[in-house]
Amino acid sequence: MEANFSERTFFVTAVTWERRAIFRSDRAVRLFLSTLFGYRDRGVFQLYEFVIMPDDFHLLLGPKPTVALEGAMQFIKGGYSHRFMKEIGSRMEIWERSFTNHRVRDEADFEKHRSYIHLNPVRAGLVKLPKDYPYSSAHPGFSLDEAPQRLKPVA
Repeated sequence: MEANFSERTFFVTAVTWERRAIFRSDRAVRLFLSTLFGYRDRGVFQLYEFVIMPDDFHLLLGPKPTVALEGAMQFIKGGYSHRFMKEIGSRMEIWERSFTNHRVRDEADFEKHRSYIHLNPVRAGLVKLPKDYPYSSAHPGFSLDEAPQRLKPVA
């Protein structure tokens, strides 16, 4: 299956509406993680790294070949908005309309963005060590997809 995903890896960021700190709520973050991993488990994309900050998120992911990056992000953002309204009962706007993305070119580029994701909560003053932030792939216990072979360090 890896060959289907290996050619398109992206670093993506999406921001909450007006930078509201929606993800200061553990319930809101857990719902987002459930949505994110639900679409990953359905094969919409492979998820290599992530961090959920109070008002944004950053992902390293690879959409499956038949899904445009925009489609994968619609699943994530739209799916979360739908669940948020249904399960939390709020009708407030969740997301800014767009997202930013960068196509990961090689192993060094992948590692740069992986490091950015891991260090984001440290730079924001939320924790001292990346592994201590519970809403990040740097925290132990998350089941992630292996980075595509072309983006792994050469041993």
